[in-house]
Amino acid sequence: MAVRHQLIRRPPHAVWDVLADPTRYGEWVVGPSESTPLDRSWPEVGSRLRYTVRLGPWATDGTTTVRHAVSGRELELEAAVKALGTARIFLQLRPWGEETLVVCDEHPLRGLGGALHNSVSEAALQLRHRGMLARLARVVEQDRTRSRHA
Repeated sequence: MAVRHQLIRRPPHAVWDVLADPTRYGEWVVGPSESTPLDRSWPEVGSRLRYTVRLGPWATDGTTTVRHAVSGRELELEAAVKALGTARIFLQLRPWGEETLVVCDEHPLRGLGGALHNSVSEAALQLRHRGMLARLARVVEQDRTRSRHA
């Protein structure tokens, strides 16, 4: 089970605003390029979005479904990519003074990812999380810069 954290220099509501926008999924998640909401109710439980994952010449579609959400505090997702299987991603937002500590916990559930889960794939998840949480921090913190100039 890969668990990682990132301090984001913005309050939890600012982080949640990015997580709650399904069109921004590809901006902070490592792998997907563009994302399209399949339901208008994102991030309510059961809502979904579709995205494309590209790796060199290879591309495939995936979907992510919200499995649990507590507005402004927790978002649990099930990501499914046909070729790889499914994974559970749990994001928790913890107030840290005026900032937010984001804790990400991910593990494979079904399919190839679950069958091949081992210490090597766990290390790859840690690297993915490092990139994903850094991207999330950059997106959220840039929103503050944009809002100052708007």
